[in-house]
Amino acid sequence: MVGNLVLRGFIIGIVAGLLAFGWAKAFAEPSINTAIHFESAQDEARAAAAMAAGEQPPPAGPEIFSRTVQSGIGLLTGLVVIGAGIGCAFAIMFAFANGRMGNLGPGATAAWIAFLSLMAVYVIPALKYPANPPSVGEPATIKYRTALYFLMMAISIASMMGAYLLRRLLVRRYGSWNGSLIAIGAYLIVISFFFLILPGINEVPPAFPAVTLYDFRLASLSVQIILWGSVGLMFGYAGAAALASKN
Repeated sequence: MVGNLVLRGFIIGIVAGLLAFGWAKAFAEPSINTAIHFESAQDEARAAAAMAAGEQPPPAGPEIFSRTVQSGIGLLTGLVVIGAGIGCAFAIMFAFANGRMGNLGPGATAAWIAFLSLMAVYVIPALKYPANPPSVGEPATIKYRTALYFLMMAISIASMMGAYLLRRLLVRRYGSWNGSLIAIGAYLIVISFFFLILPGINEVPPAFPAVTLYDFRLASLSVQIILWGSVGLMFGYAGAAALASKN
């Protein structure tokens, strides 16, 4: 049964990746292009300043993939692979959670899994370490920044799972509503604690266009909503169909 759900999740994830690719091409690429033009202008300004001072400007790094490849087949491949991975993971979570979330049916269960996963995997980590377009961030700190982001993601996922288990224990004593509120409060306390103790990152150039930064981060969020939302909606039908065929 789980294998059947994983196969359906894999196919659904590919479709979700294709949808996210179309959305990203339409709404994320313009802000990325603006950021790249800003970065190019900054590099030209630094090169001109070096030449005016009689110094040799630093050589440009090698371009491994062209911008056309990055925004085309590269973006498509990345989102489809991510979508397929999300779909498979979603199927496993659905197999575990279905029937264990009160009286929720397959569709509502899938919707809740999608919402909670979006919050734990992307929204909460992004509140601490938001997505940045090209030219934002120092190249020397990229590994450090990446490690902090994935640490925040791991903390958020673990805290979400802990809150779910805590809720199951509390419901027996305090009821569904009160148990849920206590579990949500515990999750927020843990997340707030790590928000305070983990270091912040502020490497946005002073002259970087604020509108471009806002548009990019909004587009990044919308791509994640498309991925998780479409997987959740489609899997609600696919999961129900799989369960019906089993019966």
